Amino acid sequence: MPDAQRPTRVIRFGVFELDPHSGDLRKDGNTRPRLQGQPLGILLQLLETPGEIVTREELRVRLWPADTFVDFDHSLNAAVNKLREALEDSANNPRFIQTLPRRGYRFIAPVNQSSPAIAPTESDATQPAVDAPRAKLLSDAKDLPGVARGTARLLFSLIQLLYLGIYISALANVRLIDASLSEKTSYAEWLIVLLIVTATTGIAVRLYFLTAAIFGFQGLTRQFLRLFPLIFPLDELWALSPFFLMDWIGIGPVMGIIAALLFLPFSERSVLLMGERGAKPETNP
Repeated sequence: MPDAQRPTRVIRFGVFELDPHSGDLRKDGNTRPRLQGQPLGILLQLLETPGEIVTREELRVRLWPADTFVDFDHSLNAAVNKLREALEDSANNPRFIQTLPRRGYRFIAPVNQSSPAIAPTESDATQPAVDAPRAKLLSDAKDLPGVARGTARLLFSLIQLLYLGIYISALANVRLIDASLSEKTSYAEWLIVLLIVTATTGIAVRLYFLTAAIFGFQGLTRQFLRLFPLIFPLDELWALSPFFLMDWIGIGPVMGIIAALLFLPFSERSVLLMGERGAKPETNP
């Protein structure tokens, strides 16, 4: 059968039918304005797990790339409002999309998926699949298991304490490090300046994250993901700091510690996302 005649999957909910590939929306058989972009992506993610919460963080990770600097809260609210308008839904009396304050959204209508023989148009075939798989270095929130938010934040806090210990230890032994570097390179003075500046910056960043985790700051995951592109180079630079210990513990242990520290920034990100995914849904007031 030619591709143009191949049946496409249609998702039914209430009086609506949605073609997830083209974004075509029908109500009682009548065509509605086509859904595109982020409103379509939000609806598709909600339809994947009807009755379950989809956190704001999951939507941000999936639909707003990490290198996109926008007012995420405003953009997400605008996209959800546009989606509700298309579905003739209401936040106060929802039939389809329930808001979970400060947490996310849940699709509350029954969902039925089928494959009628509807041939897509040529323009439909050019529409990119919103949820098409793509190669990514960073893990997707939906692929991670959920853990209790308290457990995730405890692990995150321990990582912050580890970084604080590294920074403070380096600053406390800066003279010994300077003496060791002076024997090995003529750039020792510049390296010490870099050490002091990055360690001081790192202490401020880690204290912020530690305080946010301890006091239950609701936007911790969102803030960490926003700052991740900035703090990642700092963390990877400090992953090389065990080289300072080579004279005392040898090359083998040093390389093992470096490997663990190189992985640690990814662990921080995953732990926070697992906490968001495992958090229990809240009821609407």
